[in-house]
Amino acid sequence: MANVFEAVSERDTLAARRAARLAVSEFNAAYCAVLDDGDLKDWPRFFTEDAFYNITSRENFDDDRPVGLVYCEGRGMISDRALAISETSMFGPRYLRHYITNERVTGIEEDGTVLAGCNYQLIETLSELPEGRLHQAGRMIDRFRPQEDGSLLLASRIAVYDTLLVPNALVLPV
Repeated sequence: MANVFEAVSERDTLAARRAARLAVSEFNAAYCAVLDDGDLKDWPRFFTEDAFYNITSRENFDDDRPVGLVYCEGRGMISDRALAISETSMFGPRYLRHYITNERVTGIEEDGTVLAGCNYQLIETLSELPEGRLHQAGRMIDRFRPQEDGSLLLASRIAVYDTLLVPNALVLPV
């Protein structure tokens, strides 16, 4: 089966990028719905087995420092984080809403890997803060690996936050 995102000719490049952008947009909508609904046990299914996931400050990213508030290598570490949050963390009730904008496909590699980026905002509402607040804002740098069934999985997601002060509840994924 030919990979939907492989561009076989110059003429097909635009069509491949449009198809990839639609697939990325649908992926991100499903990804955000799982996180917004609090289904953290389902979150790891969006990643490849060898995936990399990192939430880091703009300063660290710009200076090539690998330090991040969240740093996971492989779906196993991502699953451990999801389990720890859902089974052991104790914090007051909160609601999160993820907003992703300006999605763009920045490239498609020969093997069909889709390079993409977007901006994001995470709004948090707490019982003691019913009007809500900006929890975090930044950009995501993604590598999507196409699957046999035509779906995408994240091989890498780096969330680079611009927010200078991040509430200490950043245990939750972006």
